[in-house]
Amino acid sequence: MIEILESILPYIKGLWTLPWILLGFIVTLLLSRFVDENKLDKIMKKIGLILLYFLVPLLLFKIFLGVDFHENEIIFTGLCFVVLSLMYVIAYLFAIYKIDRLKMKDEEKKHFLKTVLTNQGRSSAFVGGALLAIYPWRTPAAIYMSIGAIFLFAIIPYILSHLHKKNTEKSESYSKVNALPWYLRLFPWYLLIFAFTAIILHALANITPGSLGYSNGIIFEFFTSLTIPAALYYVGSGIHLRDLKKGELKKLFGFEKETSESHWAWVRDVFFLTVVITPIIIVLILSPMLFLNIIPNGWFSVIIINSILPITSTNMLLVPYGIDKKTTAHSVTWTTIVCVPIVVLLIYIFSMYLM
Repeated sequence: MIEILESILPYIKGLWTLPWILLGFIVTLLLSRFVDENKLDKIMKKIGLILLYFLVPLLLFKIFLGVDFHENEIIFTGLCFVVLSLMYVIAYLFAIYKIDRLKMKDEEKKHFLKTVLTNQGRSSAFVGGALLAIYPWRTPAAIYMSIGAIFLFAIIPYILSHLHKKNTEKSESYSKVNALPWYLRLFPWYLLIFAFTAIILHALANITPGSLGYSNGIIFEFFTSLTIPAALYYVGSGIHLRDLKKGELKKLFGFEKETSESHWAWVRDVFFLTVVITPIIIVLILSPMLFLNIIPNGWFSVIIINSILPITSTNMLLVPYGIDKKTTAHSVTWTTIVCVPIVVLLIYIFSMYLM
């Protein structure tokens, strides 16, 4: 049994994990011919929670169990906070620029600002989790994922909650909103418990994945390695053929006439911000640092790839705080369709030339 698991391991690690995106898309497409798509989506959401709460934390635990968390790791943690903060500042400034240019009215301003700010949140757990499959990137990718979870499930919902309260407490429609369910509000701190526990065990007792022994080590390696292909399969299953319509593509790029009430102008703004503006700014800032050897190749690769991840679907849970539902839904769909192939290509290129 152990020998079988050991022989499978090379095919669920490294670049071998990337085809699982395509597999998830194809299998879900075939299943949708026999099973109602809504039922499939509900099943996949449950699978997503299992991945978030059982497989992802175990994988981070294994990674940090083999890490000497010293000065470089602390510096990179600080850099992640700076980069993620910068991404949201870019979103805020972009929203203010568009608001001024289009001379939006008061309510529309608030609605647009919250929608743009929220949709800077990226899918770092699932799509970004592919970076954990590349051995030299594992530690920085794990750190970035942990910090990203804090922004996504703690900092941004807090800001939205504050804005919602400020915007509505004087109106008759004011109501307290707890948009995120408790298990998602808990998730970043739950994730950090696994990371800190592994770091402490490694530092105080010098425990590593190799300390588990041959058989236990292979079993632990196998089940934690399943996380990445499972997560990428999950991403592929979320891309529906019905979304790839010529009409919607025309609307996205403004080739079709729209009514003044259309949300597609907002979708284009969010798409342009996340797919073009943000990655370009991050590249322009980090490239000189890479060439001057201020930051290592692995840090550069992890941050750049994370800057162009698709928008996370969990943003839909924040609709009660006043973000636009249709804009968010279409932005999630189209950034996933466009960004996933770009991420796969960047992982391949960077893993070949920036190791």
